[in-house]
Amino acid sequence: MNKLVLNSESLNNVLENKIISRDEIIQIYEDSKNNPNELFSTAQKLRKKFKENSVTFSKKAFFNIVNLCKDTCSYCTYKAEPGEEKTSLMSKQEIKQLLNIAKKYRCVEALFVTGEQPEQRYQEARDWLKTNGFKSTAEYLIHASELAIERGLFPHTNAGNLDKEDLKELQKSNVSMGIMLENISERLTKKGMPHYLATSKKPKARLEVLENTGKLRIPMTTGILVGIGETPMEIIDSILAIRKLHEKYGNIQEVIVQNFQPKQDTLMKNFPSANENYFKIVVALTRIIMPKMNIQIPPNLSPNSYHSFLSVGINDWGGVSPLTPDYVNPEFSWPEIKKIEQDSKNAGFELKCRFPVYPEFFSFIGKELRNKMKEIEDEEGLVKQEYWK
Repeated sequence: MNKLVLNSESLNNVLENKIISRDEIIQIYEDSKNNPNELFSTAQKLRKKFKENSVTFSKKAFFNIVNLCKDTCSYCTYKAEPGEEKTSLMSKQEIKQLLNIAKKYRCVEALFVTGEQPEQRYQEARDWLKTNGFKSTAEYLIHASELAIERGLFPHTNAGNLDKEDLKELQKSNVSMGIMLENISERLTKKGMPHYLATSKKPKARLEVLENTGKLRIPMTTGILVGIGETPMEIIDSILAIRKLHEKYGNIQEVIVQNFQPKQDTLMKNFPSANENYFKIVVALTRIIMPKMNIQIPPNLSPNSYHSFLSVGINDWGGVSPLTPDYVNPEFSWPEIKKIEQDSKNAGFELKCRFPVYPEFFSFIGKELRNKMKEIEDEEGLVKQEYWK
């Protein structure tokens, strides 16, 4: 039997709710390099089967709490050094001001982002925390999350490798949290590779955080970064690692498939961006490997073609802000929500606004947070249209 027939059989097995092996996934990838149409078609059928004809997003404000970071990644411009113009050390008052503005814009999500444990490396971070009355960045994030809840916004914190106790405390005020796995490859942590100077990006460290969130039943967003020098096998193994975690704990609420874009002032500034066809194959493979998962790509990182990814298996655009930039990718503005809505409609999908936690994970959320969500929640567990529009 030839490989193309085997490929078709494997894809049909996925449509029949059968789990396919790593070898079958690799063969699907190899066959799709020349002609990805069957893979794309299968991914779209699965997406329609499990997610129907809507595509979701979260209307957010991005809180760049502190962008000092103890790690250095070869592709990152988010990190600042003390004294640089882009350095962010948000005070309690600045957080309150942005929360008030976000509420006026009818944002739903307060995205809290920080560098990796900056107080471990910088005296400036320790002084900033002390000035605001806190001993650690995690302690400050707990306070910021409580401020957001008071104002009717729902926190989603992405602060790197938090320990289990900090996660447990943040869980009380965060409806979901996030940490990118990026890739499970140890090779990418070796000298000359993008994660060499980023100890927090070591696969074992990231997986331990995700394990802890599973034990605590925290709805988690994670994902992979595509185009940083990884091999297709490393991508497949990374998606399989996420699937394994979800099979064990059931708390992975969405997978971000993010395409690398080179940035000036980084070691990888001359590294080419992720090839779009390769990127689409990875997106479709993610759907094949995790058929029921919520899968998103950031629309701002594919500004001219993001809507075309609706035909290869995604069902979410992630967080989109009407008032704050993407501080991680500041050179890529988010498309206006009205444009995303129109582009989604043109592709045959209805845009809907969700909370930072998906409806199927509401049972993970404490009663107090759920009651606050119900004030703007519709019958589908999404945000009432009259609130976000």
